[in-house]
Amino acid sequence: MTDPIKLPIRSYVLRAGRLGSGQQRALAELAPRFVLPFAAKPLDFTAVFGRSAPVVLEVGFGMGDATAQVAAALPGTDFIGCEVHAPGIGALLQRIDEGGLANLRIVRHDAVEVLREMVPPASLAGVHVWFPDPWHKKRHNKRRLVQPAFAELVASRLAPGGYLHCATDWQPYAEQMLDVLSATSGLLNTAEGYAPKPAWRPLTKFEARGLLLGHGVWDTLFTRPR
Repeated sequence: MTDPIKLPIRSYVLRAGRLGSGQQRALAELAPRFVLPFAAKPLDFTAVFGRSAPVVLEVGFGMGDATAQVAAALPGTDFIGCEVHAPGIGALLQRIDEGGLANLRIVRHDAVEVLREMVPPASLAGVHVWFPDPWHKKRHNKRRLVQPAFAELVASRLAPGGYLHCATDWQPYAEQMLDVLSATSGLLNTAEGYAPKPAWRPLTKFEARGLLLGHGVWDTLFTRPR
């Protein structure tokens, strides 16, 4: 197995973005409560959320609409969203405040490093990777997040019975996801190829845009066997 500690791929690309006044206020007022500082030591999920519950980590939540919807629909599950862009973090903090989402926390840091340094082995009930940057040009394909070392890292952090759910509207990336995850020791496909869209996954902004452009949408759903 490839050593999951040695991962050159990051889960994000830095892009400029404007902060609205509401997002600025949310960052100033709510971040101390809901944004967890990055630290190279394992989190105590029970201490973070004040209870013992399944924990799902999301890689790159964008503006956080889908993240907030899932957290609201599944109050018995705790969620950690990883994002680096301030506007999205501010927007999700607003949604947390408006919805009273006590089961949601944010880490403003690269999700790969969060998984590697802050998530204990065999501890997560699930990982969401929804519409990551597809890196359309062939020469940039090596920058895609879902590659063998990342898949092995995720598999090592899933509890038995935990799942990895990926979705994309870019078919070449979907094919790569399916190939990589199918070849990953410790992950088992729940479907014969691509999976049906789970009822609990909301329509994301990227998915809606892709559908308007006539793109298909592909889901993959793998589990760590019990």
